[in-house]
Amino acid sequence: MRRAIVTAALDVISAEGPSALSLRDLARRAGVSHAAPAHHFKDRTGLLTAIAAEGYGLLAATLTDAADLKDAGVRYVRFAREHPAHFQVMFTPELLRGNDLELTTARALAGERLRDAVSAVPAEGRGTDARLAGVAAWSLAHGFATLLLSHNLDGPVGDQDPEEVFRTLSGMLFRAT
Repeated sequence: MRRAIVTAALDVISAEGPSALSLRDLARRAGVSHAAPAHHFKDRTGLLTAIAAEGYGLLAATLTDAADLKDAGVRYVRFAREHPAHFQVMFTPELLRGNDLELTTARALAGERLRDAVSAVPAEGRGTDARLAGVAAWSLAHGFATLLLSHNLDGPVGDQDPEEVFRTLSGMLFRAT
């Protein structure tokens, strides 16, 4: 039942955004009692927090075993394309319970995977400040994914494979990846 509610919520978010979520409507869509969403998630914020935690877990799994920083970035962009509803909710903190243990744990694991990919790049390829290199790498992947999902790159990317375009962009930023 919990999975059915989350799946219905992801469908609504993909089609209409998180502001369109109503627990009563989700119950109807999932074919469960109107009290079921509140039983499992307490409220709308609890549901969105669970979706974000699931998204960070999926992102961490996606980034595991990335061959290098460029591959991690490509995987990040792929994750955003394959899980746009998760991606949207994960990065809208005002919708979430920021102190939720499941969320903070999953977020930390995904962050660790990204930092691992940056740390693997030799200093001559990323500069001496690994933290700033991490911010640059995340900004590039996240910005590209966000622009891609919002169709702001339809013209420049056209019918090219977005993952290949991202590989080219990351090569421009990090020479040794």
